[in-house]
Amino acid sequence: MPPERVPARRAGAPPAVKVCGVTVPEDARACAALGVWAVGVVFAPGSPRRVDERAAAAVCAALPDDVARVGVFVDAAPAEMAALAGRVGLTHLQVHGATDPAEARAASGLPVIAGVRVDGPAALDRARASAADLVLLDAAVPGLHGGTGTPFDWSLLEDDGLGRPYGLAGGLRAETVGEALERLAPVLVDVSSGVEASPGRKDHDRLRAFLGAVGDAGRRAA
Repeated sequence: MPPERVPARRAGAPPAVKVCGVTVPEDARACAALGVWAVGVVFAPGSPRRVDERAAAAVCAALPDDVARVGVFVDAAPAEMAALAGRVGLTHLQVHGATDPAEARAASGLPVIAGVRVDGPAALDRARASAADLVLLDAAVPGLHGGTGTPFDWSLLEDDGLGRPYGLAGGLRAETVGEALERLAPVLVDVSSGVEASPGRKDHDRLRAFLGAVGDAGRRAA
């Protein structure tokens, strides 16, 4: 069964989990065994978690059909992403920077997640207006598009939410995700540096602790 086009928050259930910056099949298999919704492979130049096409294909091949395989791009051309998605086996695109989500979807036929760097209320307005299938809210850290290890000001969302489903990233780890889910209602939580042994290599104990914390928070909110 293919993965959901975008995750949906169901009553009594925790949000979906995406583990980003996976670089080796061993970590991909560990994520799948723990029940994540998605694994992300990063193609952005300059990222310490960047993979080439061959490594990305190996990560994607290690995943069962029901786990989403998300390619993460910064300022990439839609046609380039679409071609790479077909060769690697991606099921979703995640775009950052100047890439137009609607053009990415039209070129690839795949659902598109748009990263939004939150530095104030205007960023939330951009997220509301995005043509992406899902927006992923992250901290605004100069020079970084994801993998920041830094939370943004969650109080921006506490009163009125976003008005559309969204994913939450930035500074999440087992010790902080519970508070995030007490205060906010994302359909997806995205973790990268918070479950790492080193950039690009996941610590499987931290993965288990993170998934456990997400499940505990979801049950408390039910």
